[in-house]
Amino acid sequence: MAELTPQEQLNRLRSSIDNIDSALIHMLAERFRCTQAVGELKAEHQMPASDPGREKRQVARLRALAEDAQLDPAFAEKWFNFVVAEVIQHHVTLAEAREA
Repeated sequence: MAELTPQEQLNRLRSSIDNIDSALIHMLAERFRCTQAVGELKAEHQMPASDPGREKRQVARLRALAEDAQLDPAFAEKWFNFVVAEVIQHHVTLAEAREA
């Protein structure tokens, strides 16, 4: 069998990256569906939009997972903080809508 050209190798790698990106988007969508339900529950029961204790535990857990996966733990923490900030904003919006 003939060896792949550099362009063919690049195309295969990019195809894998595209598949991974698609999976990540679908996983994030599922995550936000779950956090939407959490936000609705919190709003219904007048619970705070954020849970700093849980967030701290999650950061520690995700940093450890990142290390095990040979991913920069600081990057994993930045990603988590970005996502959590968006989730908290959604929760605040839900709570405000319920109060109106």
